[in-house]
Amino acid sequence: MRIAILGSAYPFRGGLAAYNERLATELQHAGHAVRIHTFTVQYPSWLFPGRTQYRDGAAPAGLDIERSIHSLGPFSWWKTARTLRRWRPDLAIAKFWLPVMGISLGSVLRLLPRQTKRLAILDNVIPHEVRPGDKLFTRYFIGSVDGAIAMSAAVATDWQRLTQKPVRLLFHPLYDHYGNPLPRAEACAALGLDPAYRYLLFFGLIRAYKGLDLLLEAWRSPQLRRFSDVKLLIAGELYEPYDKYRPLLEAPENAHRVIFHEGFVPDEKVQYYFSAADAVVQPYRSATQSGVTQIAYHFEKPMVVTNVGGLPEMVPDGEVGFVCEAHPAALTHALERLLAEPVDRFLPAIRMVKQRFSWTAFVEALLDFAQTL
Repeated sequence: MRIAILGSAYPFRGGLAAYNERLATELQHAGHAVRIHTFTVQYPSWLFPGRTQYRDGAAPAGLDIERSIHSLGPFSWWKTARTLRRWRPDLAIAKFWLPVMGISLGSVLRLLPRQTKRLAILDNVIPHEVRPGDKLFTRYFIGSVDGAIAMSAAVATDWQRLTQKPVRLLFHPLYDHYGNPLPRAEACAALGLDPAYRYLLFFGLIRAYKGLDLLLEAWRSPQLRRFSDVKLLIAGELYEPYDKYRPLLEAPENAHRVIFHEGFVPDEKVQYYFSAADAVVQPYRSATQSGVTQIAYHFEKPMVVTNVGGLPEMVPDGEVGFVCEAHPAALTHALERLLAEPVDRFLPAIRMVKQRFSWTAFVEALLDFAQTL
C-alpha cells in the first residue's frame, strides 16, 4: 500500500515526532511505501512554552519526510493535499494530540481522494489543558476521518462520547529507538551521577498535569527520607516557572536528595537516564497513555504510576511496579513499597508484559483495522 502519515516529524523534536518516524519505519519494513508530511510551522509561539521546537542532527535515514503543512496556513493545506492526490495514497494516518492541530490536519484529510482511507491515531480526545475552541476543533477533525486507533480505554471512551465512527483499542508500542540499555556505571559516569546511590527517575516535559509537585511533596516525607541511599533524579524541560517548584526543590528535606537536570533531553541521551535509573515515577494528575511508560518498559525499569487514564492498563499493579492515587500520601506509600523491594523482583514480569507492545504487532493490528473502514 501507499501510506501517508501527517504530523510531527524531523526536524521537530519530542515523542510525537519519534512516534511517527518509528511508525513509518515499521510500515516500510512491512513492505509499504510511506511518506510523512510534517510541518513548516508546527506550534505558533503562543502555544509553545519551551525553548525550541527543533532538534539537532541529521534527518532519520531511510524516511521520506516533506515539510509542507503550516498549522495556521490554509494555502499549505491545499498544497499538501494536492501533492498527495497526485501520489494517490491508499491510507492516510494522522496522529491527533491537540485540538487546534485538528484544523490543519483535518483540512488536508478532507481534501484527499475519496478512495483514500483516513485513520486517526489518538493521543488525546480531551486535552490535558483546556483552551477556547477545543470542542469545535476536535469535532472538525473527527469529521475528516473514517475511524480511529485509541491506545487507552479512557481515550476510546472519550471518542465514543463524541462520535459513532469506529474506534479500535490497541496499545502504545515500545519506544525502542533510543538504543539498548547501557551498563549502569557507564550511564552514571556520563551524567555525572554517583553510582553509589539508587535513582528514581522523573522524566519528560514538566507541566502542571505531570504532578511533579506531588512527587516532591511525597519525597520530603519521613518515610522516604529513611532511604538515605536513594536520590530523586528529575530530567526534563520546565514548561512552567521554576518558582512554582522552588520551595519544594530547595526545602531542607529535599535539597540534597534531589538532582534536577533541567532542559529537554535529546534522543541520544535518553538511554543514559533510563540506564542509570533504578525505577521510574509518573505522578501524573491526568493522563491518557504515556510514552515514558513505554521507554521504561524498553529499558526494563519498574514503575510507580498514578491511577489516572490508561496508566493502570499499562502497569499491572504489584507486578511491574505499583499504582497509587495522585496525592502525596499515596505516592509516599507506593514509593516506600518499591524501595523496600529488590530491584530485580519486577524483572520477569516486566519482560513478559513488554512482549505485548511490539511495533510489528501494532502495525499488523492497525492495518487490519484500516481494511474494515
